Amino acid sequence: MGERSKKLADRLNSFNEEVIAFVESCTETEWRKIGVENWPVGVTARHIAAGHYPVVFGAKRILRGEKFPEMTMEQITEMANRHSREHAECTKSEVLDLLRSAGRSIVEFAGGLEDLELDKTGYLPALGTSLTVEQFIETVILHSAKEHLQSIKTAARFRARVFPAEA
Repeated sequence: MGERSKKLADRLNSFNEEVIAFVESCTETEWRKIGVENWPVGVTARHIAAGHYPVVFGAKRILRGEKFPEMTMEQITEMANRHSREHAECTKSEVLDLLRSAGRSIVEFAGGLEDLELDKTGYLPALGTSLTVEQFIETVILHSAKEHLQSIKTAARFRARVFPAEA
């Protein structure tokens, strides 16, 4: 493990611990509040674990020199919206299990990378640019997933709208 991969793994682990602590603290009412994604807090937390943490598969694709599918951001957004509908009734227990297992996987993966692997680049059609493995992981988790976390924290603590509507 190089110093860069250790730092990346530590940042990923800290982020995952923050998400887990937030999910554990949610009340049932907060779990159903709607964030800016227009998804319930619980669904968005599940999306972080099931939609962002599998970044390891994309990183491995870059490491193998494989091309990413020609997808647009609109297609990726529709996949995420479909996921939210399919998992609208997810439970805290389910989400915590996913966060723990998928979080552990991405931390272990990132921590085991060498500098040359962190620097390997791949073109992402949806973003219209090339990213290194390190940038890819940072973009998907430490930027995008972090935005989701801020959204659900805001929704849980401040928004009044709940899904489904409370009686």
